[in-house]
Amino acid sequence: MRRGVLTGLALATAAVLASACGGSGGSAAPATASGDPAKVSGNITVLTNRTDLVNDGTMKKYADDFAKAYPNVRVTFEGITDYEGEVKIRMNSENYGDVLLIPNAIAKGDYPKFFAPLGSAAELSKKYKFTQAGTVNDQVYGIVSFTPAQGFVYNKELWDSAGVTEWPKTPEEFLSALKAVKDKTGATPLYTNYKDGWPLSTWTNALGSVTCDVKAEKAMITEDPWAPGKDLNVIDSLLFDAVNRKLTEKDPTTTNWEESKNAIATGKIGAMWLGSWAVPQMQAAATKAGKSPETIGFMPFPAQANGKFCTVLAPDYQYAVNTHSQNKAAARAWVDWFVDKSGFSALNQGVSSLKSDPLPSAIKPLGEAGVQLIEMETDQRVQVDAIDKESEVGIKAPEYRQRLIDVARGAAKGDLNSVLAELSGKWKAGQESAG
Repeated sequence: MRRGVLTGLALATAAVLASACGGSGGSAAPATASGDPAKVSGNITVLTNRTDLVNDGTMKKYADDFAKAYPNVRVTFEGITDYEGEVKIRMNSENYGDVLLIPNAIAKGDYPKFFAPLGSAAELSKKYKFTQAGTVNDQVYGIVSFTPAQGFVYNKELWDSAGVTEWPKTPEEFLSALKAVKDKTGATPLYTNYKDGWPLSTWTNALGSVTCDVKAEKAMITEDPWAPGKDLNVIDSLLFDAVNRKLTEKDPTTTNWEESKNAIATGKIGAMWLGSWAVPQMQAAATKAGKSPETIGFMPFPAQANGKFCTVLAPDYQYAVNTHSQNKAAARAWVDWFVDKSGFSALNQGVSSLKSDPLPSAIKPLGEAGVQLIEMETDQRVQVDAIDKESEVGIKAPEYRQRLIDVARGAAKGDLNSVLAELSGKWKAGQESAG
């Protein structure tokens, strides 16, 4: 199972939740855990996208460890395969667990309608990184589960066999590397995971990597994100060109996320755009296939600014407490324990939200190679969300890149310029409509 999507900007599909946003409301009571664990009690349901960890017993082990600290709290997990789709529907009611991962479809400005406040930004930022991602009006409503670096997971042995031993520095170098992989190994150079959809959404997480600009997201409020030289122009052009030059799977409508793990581990796929969270999953697949986990590598987006690569640290899902929960203290205790004590961020090779934790092993090679790890400024995300909603682009939804791929492979009319022009036009209309 994937790690959860989409870090970064909230989806324009928040429109789906319009009815819920209008009449939800809940209690504004904060989720505060007692200083004495023995006094915290209750049964809580935790919603998670990690069905794999529920099924293999990993989450139960976490619950057992948690119970040693909080013996009077009983934790039940609900693993949801289509997490985004199902949870956003459930949020039209009050029944969406006690603890949940904030769906990307929820606009940041709507957090207070659905989630209990966890504390002030000033206080929580002393202990945690990335708190601005969940902050609305100086109150924090979500704590980031972990923060992966964004890049290409790739099969190093395959790329070595193709004669590519250094990370490409430009999109054209990357495309040339993909062609070498195809010509010399016969493998699928780049896998889009078109059918599952959500991996295409993660390409937006490269925003900022191209220009090494932490303000790239904020610039979308007033500028054209697909203008020549802008990050999304470069990102989407690379994907389009890879498909157009037949450097991706033959039939994108038949891709399979779970099968892709084994395929990249065994050298049938060259690379996939994902986050560092995917590295341990691919390494596990390599080990299962009798390969060394070192077969799996991780590289930055093929662009440099001032002679250096930049990789965005894009926060993954945020843990939140349902504002309607009858056991907020127990729910908050779970959130605190899971972020602070469980080691879940290290398992997923992401940067921990806890300031005292070290960098994970998958990201260390980037630092050693001089790659700059940057965090986007997101204090104006509410405005970006509003523009995205009005534009109907869906910058974190898969549909627009699925259409991009359809045009690139000849399944839909148009060319790269027409697709980018259409996106620019919609975004401009969204800017005007959102004011």
